[in-house]
Amino acid sequence: MTKPTSPPVTSEAAQRAIESHWPAAPIEQRPLDQCIGQILRQDVHAERDNPPFDRVCMDGIAVNSMALARGRRRFTIEAMQAAGSPPLDLKGAENAIEVMTGAVLPRGTDCVIPMEQYDVADGVVSLGDDIQGTPYRNVQRRGEDSQPGVPMLKAGTRLGAPEIAVIASAGLASVAVSCQPNFMVVSTGDELIEPGQPIAEHQIRRSNAHAIVAALKARGFEKIGNDHIVDNEVTLSERLRQHLDRCDVLILSGGVSKGKFDLVPKVLNNIGVREVFYQVAQRPGLPLWFGVGPAGQIIFGLPGNPVATLVCLTRYVIPGAVTAMATRPNPPQQIALAATFSPGRQVAQFVPVTITDANGRMTATPRATNGPGDFLGLTGTDGFVELPPRAGDFPAGFLATLYRW
Repeated sequence: MTKPTSPPVTSEAAQRAIESHWPAAPIEQRPLDQCIGQILRQDVHAERDNPPFDRVCMDGIAVNSMALARGRRRFTIEAMQAAGSPPLDLKGAENAIEVMTGAVLPRGTDCVIPMEQYDVADGVVSLGDDIQGTPYRNVQRRGEDSQPGVPMLKAGTRLGAPEIAVIASAGLASVAVSCQPNFMVVSTGDELIEPGQPIAEHQIRRSNAHAIVAALKARGFEKIGNDHIVDNEVTLSERLRQHLDRCDVLILSGGVSKGKFDLVPKVLNNIGVREVFYQVAQRPGLPLWFGVGPAGQIIFGLPGNPVATLVCLTRYVIPGAVTAMATRPNPPQQIALAATFSPGRQVAQFVPVTITDANGRMTATPRATNGPGDFLGLTGTDGFVELPPRAGDFPAGFLATLYRW
């Protein structure tokens, strides 16, 4: 295997290199019912004033507030204004129009009295002396939420249910979103056996690839392939060539360290993949490999140890993919350590944590694993914090950057 020709890069340098080499995702038009979880690539403007009319907010009666101000407490119901019907006209200030939630406020009225606050007998409404009626009580004014020309949503927004409702309210049946990249997840190693298959004593279950696929799906990515390749240079070369022809992002787990069967960097170089960096000054995950394929494909060689795999995926792969999708980035979340942590080595440390919220103040309690192979140690944790290189301990209260799983 080719030895690295340069020292390990820092985590910040690795992140910058990934973002600078990952091209922006192209744009596609999707029907509204296929946009949940997608990244918006256009501003969405109101189709018209929203609401488009003075809208009744409660079932009740609509009256003229001036009549109430003059002391009137009995009104004759002259009509009913249903939601979806053209506005009615109030014939006299001594009258009221029964209104339904969502209806247009009838012309000549400017106040809605909820039905719980009056009695009705023979079509006549009686109000108590304590009932007040100010102008536009229980009425949402036209254009109060949004107006044409002002974006309701901006490009870069991840679309959830509320955002889908906003797009629908703008009258759009489809919208421009980022194209989903085609991921291919590959684990390497003769020792790996798929769950559900017979396993020998000297073999282990193939778990890393399933964790990678699950993490990508949890972030809204959909096009994810999954393959297992044995430690054979010819087989590895053939299969990786095939995958590069079909994918935008290739994520390999294992085969990137310094062992005799760690063939990934050599094979990638032989099939035309350019190495951008190899090894990051961090623990776990030192032998992280990153490169670019002949057609601009993004390739990650993640360490094979389960903790290192998931940490590197969360720290580098997913943020790179999210940035390429043109998502508006959120600033990194800072969180205070709840207890002292002793790093052991003077490199960046990725430490699993559990998060506690006490009286609105979140703190992170370190929960170090028993090494990079202890995937059981990650269960019940909320993510990890990145601690910078340091000779001494990190005291309780130290602010660290949090990455959630």
